[in-house]
Amino acid sequence: MTETTHVRLRKFNTRETYPEQNLDNDLCQAVVANGVVYLRGQIGQDLDTRESVGIGDVAAQTVRAMENIKMLLEEAGSRLEDIVKVTVYLIDPRYREEVYRTMGAYLRGVHPVSTGIVVQALARPEWLVEIDATAVISERAEA
Repeated sequence: MTETTHVRLRKFNTRETYPEQNLDNDLCQAVVANGVVYLRGQIGQDLDTRESVGIGDVAAQTVRAMENIKMLLEEAGSRLEDIVKVTVYLIDPRYREEVYRTMGAYLRGVHPVSTGIVVQALARPEWLVEIDATAVISERAEA
């Protein structure tokens, strides 16, 4: 049996991320295992400052989530074109068109499988949408 190495990117603890909640979980934003990149659900939050962005604006939150996904994939040695699955969590089904149009601009030509779920709430009341993604790192020919 071969040993599997998992690379964990942007480790954090929930007590710092959610100081208003009584949490203490060691997590990370991305895990790379066997050529697959698993991303934590991304929301309207700056990953460096942990500040919420686009409060009240679902399109702005979607842009931030997709920019976070793009940045995390690049840090993992991947890219948006490598995405194979996305899951979109919405707190209101009326946001669907705006979120999917915005997300679609980032994923044009990628054709991932997608699941959309309407949920009662996300981890913070100001978050309207959360998007998680899974990518398989492709072998790209060197130019």
